Amino acid sequence: MKSYSPRVAIAVVIANMVGTGVFTSLGFQLAAIDSTTVILLLWAIGGLCAVSGAMCYAELGAHHPASGGEYHFLSALIHPFAGFLSGVVSATVGFAAPIALAALTFGVYLATAFPGIPAKLSATAVIVAMVLVHTQTRRESASGQFYLTLLKLMLIAAFIAAALISGPDFSAQINFEGWSSFDGIFSGAAAVSLIYVTYAYSGWNAATYILGELERPQETLPKVLVVGCATVMITYVVLHLVFLSSAPIESLEGQVEIAFVVAEQIMGSGGAFVVSLLLAGILISTISAMVMAGPRALQRLGEDYPLFDYLGRRNKADIPVNAIVFMAGIALLFLWTSTFEQILLFAGVLMATNTFVTVAAVFVSRRRFPRTAFVMPWYPLPAIVFLSITGWTLAYSAIQFPQQLALVLLIIALAFPFHRRLTRR
Repeated sequence: MKSYSPRVAIAVVIANMVGTGVFTSLGFQLAAIDSTTVILLLWAIGGLCAVSGAMCYAELGAHHPASGGEYHFLSALIHPFAGFLSGVVSATVGFAAPIALAALTFGVYLATAFPGIPAKLSATAVIVAMVLVHTQTRRESASGQFYLTLLKLMLIAAFIAAALISGPDFSAQINFEGWSSFDGIFSGAAAVSLIYVTYAYSGWNAATYILGELERPQETLPKVLVVGCATVMITYVVLHLVFLSSAPIESLEGQVEIAFVVAEQIMGSGGAFVVSLLLAGILISTISAMVMAGPRALQRLGEDYPLFDYLGRRNKADIPVNAIVFMAGIALLFLWTSTFEQILLFAGVLMATNTFVTVAAVFVSRRRFPRTAFVMPWYPLPAIVFLSITGWTLAYSAIQFPQQLALVLLIIALAFPFHRRLTRR
């Protein structure tokens, strides 16, 4: 079986992370938080959380090298039901919902350039196109993903350069005035805002879904995860510095198309037209990466449970075509039945819960298995940092959005008897 190279895996991590969240979250944050310093700090905290989680996943992947992400780790370390539940969540909400969000944002940006094209129609078309790309050969899938990600980073760099060179100066809006600038960092509004931030950083674990198909996984996974996360963290902080210093806050507050608003401010309507097309192009890489990585959890479910055997089947190129098509179908269901904010909140809470439990499994792995491969530096500090930040976010989410917590508990309650029935079979 041909393997994915480290550079392709890094491209998968970056492309999974840099997508909808970074170009849409700021408007929601500004509606609830007055301090731009707090907002920038939240993006730095989100990056710290992602890097800490990446180090934990790197250790888990080095000692338990197989594809499937959280499904594989939790099945091996906690309980088969925990892995089953995590695999279902990862493959449906964890990837399908973000695919729907990224595709919808793609459609919105495309519609700003060409108003006659319905956003959901173009979103559907891009999902179908990426399914066609990633159900061919592994070589086409890998090379396509690498060059799409490289193009994405180049376009983002061009956008930042244009804003810095030709944009108006609203840098006074970034007002650091001592410790008083951080008032409210521990507020409920900041915790809810961190949901949007952690959602924007989600995808840092993407390489673990293709771990069994990665060249020298125990050696390369730590570098792949840490390099990918660090690159995205720097990109996100710089982008938000540009957003906040290139357009008046009142024009950004409550807006979803943040980059379009900034582009219109710095380059006029003509420039905004071009940037809308560029941003739509950037999101193609995100959709592509998620279509590539996400179905591997479904594939593992199909291999382990006879009832889902259909999802575990592969084509002649060793690609899980059925799993890819099935996950794309769920993404299209999200796309046509839910609003943007509904998908964002629901996906953010479930994905944070999933990674929280998986990072906690590091302590189980340490106790039960000898350290024979990569060992995270400064253990257990990275795990504590990740669990503290994510736990704080989840606690406030439960308070602010109890219906999301109730839905999570309902999923667990319904999944347990179903899993018992599967194992009896």
